[in-house]
Amino acid sequence: MFRFISRVFPFLIALVMLNGCGYNTMQQNEEAVNRSWGDLESQLQRRADLVPNLVATVKGAANFEKETLTAVIEARAKATSINITPDKLSDPAAMAKFQAAQGQLSSSLSRLLVAVERYPELKATQNFRDLQVQLEGTENRISVARQRYNQAVEVFNFSIRQFPNSVTNSVALKLKPKEYFKADESAKAVPAVKF
Repeated sequence: MFRFISRVFPFLIALVMLNGCGYNTMQQNEEAVNRSWGDLESQLQRRADLVPNLVATVKGAANFEKETLTAVIEARAKATSINITPDKLSDPAAMAKFQAAQGQLSSSLSRLLVAVERYPELKATQNFRDLQVQLEGTENRISVARQRYNQAVEVFNFSIRQFPNSVTNSVALKLKPKEYFKADESAKAVPAVKF
């Protein structure tokens, strides 16, 4: 009986220690970050897909400022050309570049929508109203997806720093903190309306 206990006891101790080391929790939290990132990318892609329709509708309905439309088209091209894979979510430079491109697109779209206010005949068309509603809905979805991503990052980053998880991480997993999705500096400025 003593032999059985002496063989089983170390196994039970190891099982209890492994259960409290956070190994599975940290990996689960990292997967939550990756899933949240995928959701955010999906919403950003939805916005990028709407932009050509918005630009075409505006072009067709108004003699519009070319520089505003060009800025939107260029910003969309830049935003869709920069991709972040889940393994780059810990790279501050890659995240900053991605966020800057997305911020530039948001800023260009804001200028476009503000400038459209000068064209009542454009605002009256059903196609434009439908696109504007879709774009506003997409921006709201992007905002929610950003918040969910940042919440997942917060949980993950805390889990790899929390004891005893931090020991397990430094020995076994070597996971790096993920970068938060931050607002672009230009997003703080209110678009100027000129008549």
